[in-house]
Amino acid sequence: MKAVERTLSVLEALGRPRPLADIAERTGLPKPTVHRILQVLVARGFARDAEDGVYAAGPRVLTVAGEALAELDLAGLARPTLTALQRSVGGTVHLALRNGDEAVYVEKIESGEPYRMASRIGLPLRLHSTAIGKAILAFLPEQELVDVLARIPLERQTPSTFVTEETLRAELARVRSRGYAIDDEENEEGVRCVAAPLVDHQGRVAGGVSASALVYVRTLAEARRIAPEVVRAAAELSAQLGARAA
Repeated sequence: MKAVERTLSVLEALGRPRPLADIAERTGLPKPTVHRILQVLVARGFARDAEDGVYAAGPRVLTVAGEALAELDLAGLARPTLTALQRSVGGTVHLALRNGDEAVYVEKIESGEPYRMASRIGLPLRLHSTAIGKAILAFLPEQELVDVLARIPLERQTPSTFVTEETLRAELARVRSRGYAIDDEENEEGVRCVAAPLVDHQGRVAGGVSASALVYVRTLAEARRIAPEVVRAAAELSAQLGARAA
């Protein structure tokens, strides 16, 4: 088991190209041990000797990762986390993935309340007026954000919708600062939602997790109170997608 743990710790250190001494320092292993492990990983294609004693992940890592992603049932993988979140915070919980200039619901956990949200799996979401959409926009690289905002119409959905780039950007700055977004009746009157971004194995925002409820059930203060739980659920799912802990 120790040999397996050592090998995995070396493999994890290859998330970016590193010299042998750096890998040894990060793993806490002696240099000779790290060198022996790297030789095996290189022979099996899981590492490569880039140049000047620098080692990087090898092609077999990409092959295995690609095969795993091809078979990934994200909705099924996310369901336990989303169900636990729904039981904890109430309301309706969603998982959505970015799809170009919109997001799409891929999973929904209903509340036990007699009312039902109009959302459904496969329904597209606007990025500028929904909590998940704003969570996605807020964590895009600046140039990509510029490009997206140049393409999407900032259409008014309710009196609370942000319809100018200036006011939307100010809101996105608040989202980045606190780590979550709130849709305060901006997409649909009577509905309040809090969302956090979903990050993939490359560190890119891939979608979001949200918890929605009617405004008479969830006050703005309550939405802020449950936000850390939504953030934790999104971080848990991000980790399952291979995102590194901040």
